[in-house]
Amino acid sequence: MITIRAATRSDAPFLAWAMLTAARSHLERGWFDIVLDRPQAFCLAFLERLAVTEARSWWHWSRFHVAEISREPVATLCAFRAGEGYPLSPLAMDEAFAHFGWSDSERRAAWSRGSYIFTCTFEEADDAWTIENVATHARHRSTGLAGALIEHVLAAGRPSGAREAQISYLIGNEPAARAYARAGFAHDGERRSPEFLAATGAPGIRRVVRAL
Repeated sequence: MITIRAATRSDAPFLAWAMLTAARSHLERGWFDIVLDRPQAFCLAFLERLAVTEARSWWHWSRFHVAEISREPVATLCAFRAGEGYPLSPLAMDEAFAHFGWSDSERRAAWSRGSYIFTCTFEEADDAWTIENVATHARHRSTGLAGALIEHVLAAGRPSGAREAQISYLIGNEPAARAYARAGFAHDGERRSPEFLAATGAPGIRRVVRAL
């Protein structure tokens, strides 16, 4: 019995796990591991804080939807208009950095470590309905939870006026590619760079889209 609901602030620890897992994709280390350069426990604490910042970035708890089985959160994703979520990312990161007392030099070093991501980003349409941070507990993968969540947030996005939904993922994540194809998404382009490959082991980012 699957229940899908809007996330609440109290979901922050689960959302922190999901954000770290989604960023890692099919790799051992993801963007937050690289940017923060700290043990996993710190990364999770940082992401838990990132989920509750004043800035309602695409990491904020209010952007997420949670799938539960027997009242246990087992999968999640976030959905938002691109122009409302992505531009608030630096503000949210600064709030989290400040909470943990990071100096200006530590923050600059963190952004420098993570700058490879900008070599493969797409020019975003502000009104695109965007799905990010898709993650499912390992024991519940390949059970249709991601697809159910995607259909749920596509329906939620239609009243926004957006005409198109988009998802981006790391090239090489074949389970994600299959799940998004089953949900009706089609290849829209990809970005590759040597910097991205050197930092992560993945050649770049692929984007898929579908009519909303």
